[in-house]
Amino acid sequence: MTGLAPGSGSAAVPAPVVADHPWLPRASCDSSCVSAGVGRPSRPVLVRLRTVLRLAMALLLAPALPLLAVPLPGRAHVQRAYCRLMLRCLGVRISVSGGPIRNLRGVLVVSGHVSWLDIFAIGAVLPGSFVARADLIEWPAIGRLARMVKVIPIDRASLRRLPAVVSAVADRLRAGHTVVAFPEGTTWCGLGYGRFRPAMFQAAVDAGRPVQPLRLNYHHRDGRPSTVPAFVGDDTLVASLRRVTGARLTVCHIEVASLQLPGADRRDLAARCEALVRGQDRQALSATPASAHALAA
Repeated sequence: MTGLAPGSGSAAVPAPVVADHPWLPRASCDSSCVSAGVGRPSRPVLVRLRTVLRLAMALLLAPALPLLAVPLPGRAHVQRAYCRLMLRCLGVRISVSGGPIRNLRGVLVVSGHVSWLDIFAIGAVLPGSFVARADLIEWPAIGRLARMVKVIPIDRASLRRLPAVVSAVADRLRAGHTVVAFPEGTTWCGLGYGRFRPAMFQAAVDAGRPVQPLRLNYHHRDGRPSTVPAFVGDDTLVASLRRVTGARLTVCHIEVASLQLPGADRRDLAARCEALVRGQDRQALSATPASAHALAA
């Protein structure tokens, strides 16, 4: 959730990340990126009908969300089931492949960041506390929920506060909690992506806890890459909800990569995890600029 502030830009194929400082990357994705991966058009009447029905089901399910913060036996199973059900209400299906999901305590989960849907997608596989943008705590309704589920707030514009956030994540890991972070620091459209920032990986190094990389991709039913879920540029949550619920079907594929031991070097750990998340060789990844990572629409 660190990247719930969308990036900005004008090119259909994302350009390299622009950073104001080392922890404030800005993706160049915008609305043209979203239109690059749209599905086949449907009749407007069918789109409206899908949108209304799916939003109605999601709204009926939403009041139960605070119950996920209640410390009950088997809460992780309830969280997974809830997230899968919410995604199904929104017209999104989950498929999982790769290695086994290990039932370990104190794991840092990392993945690329495309959308607010990532939260439910990862929650359907490895539920945990999220590192979130600090101003999310101030949002009406959502802020209260964020406090209830013990979101770890991060002010991406203030490097002075970053060590305290890393320390808080390390404490959660030592206590045996699962923590989810998006090391890109912002959302990308899914056709291109940014580099993994090493800061959050320091928490795993300090706590001596492993990192679980997840490779997350969105597709249409026929397997073509989809940018429909992307939350980028000047997008609003309302517009994004309409786009997602109006689509025929979106498939979120999560590949569970191999668990990574922390080691002693956060940069090496970040590079290892990024290579696994991108499905590329580390040397090829380090030699290729972010703009060249875009997939063909």
